[in-house]
Amino acid sequence: MSTSDVTKEGIRGAKPDREAITGAVSTLDGHRPERPTARRPGGGAEFRSYYNQPVLNQITWEPLDIAGYLFLGGLAGASSVLAAGADLTGRPDLARPLRYTALAAVSGSVAALVHDLGRPERFVNMLRVMKWTSPMSVGSWILAGYGPLAGAAAVSQATGVLPGLGRLAGLGAGALGPAVAAYTAPLICNTAVPAWHDGYREMPFVFVGSGAAAAGGMGMIAAPVAQAGPARRAGIAGAVLENAAVTVLEKRMGMVAEPYKEGRGGMLMRAAKALTITGAVGALAGGRSRTVSAIAGAALVAGSACTRFGIFKAGQQSAADPKYTVIPQRQRLRDREAAEQDGAGGPAPSGQDASTDS
Repeated sequence: MSTSDVTKEGIRGAKPDREAITGAVSTLDGHRPERPTARRPGGGAEFRSYYNQPVLNQITWEPLDIAGYLFLGGLAGASSVLAAGADLTGRPDLARPLRYTALAAVSGSVAALVHDLGRPERFVNMLRVMKWTSPMSVGSWILAGYGPLAGAAAVSQATGVLPGLGRLAGLGAGALGPAVAAYTAPLICNTAVPAWHDGYREMPFVFVGSGAAAAGGMGMIAAPVAQAGPARRAGIAGAVLENAAVTVLEKRMGMVAEPYKEGRGGMLMRAAKALTITGAVGALAGGRSRTVSAIAGAALVAGSACTRFGIFKAGQQSAADPKYTVIPQRQRLRDREAAEQDGAGGPAPSGQDASTDS
């Protein structure tokens, strides 16, 4: 009977029943082949992954379902907030289309989520209990409360039935709107996907800013310029917040932020930045032109969609490449060991005993 040791470099000394070596392939002469080792551009081994295989289970969600769910949820929540504000300030031509937008967006968001789950009853099952430590449980209850309010506000607006209750429903949807726009950020950050998990500090700001930009863009498209002032301001503020948060995220995360700059994720994030900046500039310049305002609004909506799809693709890329999991883990281990050494006073000087002679 043989035993094996699990070390930082892998599994050593394992020879089970058929003399196989765990995690490796033996050659005919009994020697183990070298495992692929990733290296820094300047040289020097960085990490090892068994045959360069991913360390994490791969993301199997469909981009159209989950990235669409993230985008539409942000658009719905922010649209309800903007519609409530427009209602309270006497801008019916802005409140009306945004209420319709909120209902359409939340319906599409729930449909995308249920399609990904496979069966509608799975969404209902998530409402059996309320678990405050689970972003999915909290988010399900937020959607369950928000959806009927957004629907009642939009239906009352369209039919003229029970306008007082419809207005109260719209205000209630506006109160829940920030949570609807933001909860999907902790939802994806509460995973092992490096590009999502490590961005937990900035991601809520990215999502809220992106949702505000999209809702502002929809208001600029649908409302006359005389009443679209709040939509323009929301679009500009959202674009600034989103881009500032992404910049901080990329700087703080270091190497793990590479998927936001490279590959399909990087391409989508660059497109998002260009579109949101273009939309914000158009919002500033298009205060008197319906055409400019509509084009700028479309750019903001498209930029928000690119942000959500870019974040999704960046997560896929980081889960597929083992270095984004292995290198940060080893760095955290080294930092922890160094901190423990510092806390213990460090090793005794060479040639001296740590105790004091009497």
